[in-house]
Amino acid sequence: MTDALILHDETVPARAPWMRRIDAGQVLRIIDLEGNQAVDFLLYAADDDAERYSAQDTIASQRNIFLRTGSVLLSNEGRAMMTITASDVAYHDTIGGACSCESNTLRYGHHTKAQHACVDNFLDANARAGRGKRDMVSNVNFFMNVPVEPDGTLGIVDGISAPGLSVTLRAEMDVVVVVSNCPQINNPCNGFNPTPVRMIVLGA
Repeated sequence: MTDALILHDETVPARAPWMRRIDAGQVLRIIDLEGNQAVDFLLYAADDDAERYSAQDTIASQRNIFLRTGSVLLSNEGRAMMTITASDVAYHDTIGGACSCESNTLRYGHHTKAQHACVDNFLDANARAGRGKRDMVSNVNFFMNVPVEPDGTLGIVDGISAPGLSVTLRAEMDVVVVVSNCPQINNPCNGFNPTPVRMIVLGA
């Protein structure tokens, strides 16, 4: 990675949203700066908001609920949106969803309702592009560890990342990436301590 190739380099603060257009052929690298930080991730086609990331199509196509190096993120039109070209961790979650004030209240008690959540971040970022709650879909959780037990139950446990580890994706079409640098403090997905991440966009 040389300076000449870097189109954008930004540190996203703990608990904050991030959004950027990434054109076909360009590469996004997400770096977990301090380790054990979940990065909630949505994708929209840059020129057609009705086309967006589809967890169902992605899971069905690869016959696996986890994303790994080589996994292709598909849209609701069945088209390739981004490909994971490299990952320093073994897998990433597709089914844990995004935390919200409502889900926090249900899981952790009414006293958590006022806490900031990933859904707030997604709504904030999407509003800048004219998208609303109806445009939110199931998201990817990079670096998040959501094991599936033999009886089908899900767990949220300590992440599998460490300081400086990264995941790299190549855009297969022009896309808009929306990220919530997860603010969750009630389960171990962020080690109970949300931290910054670094977003680097590289030229084709």
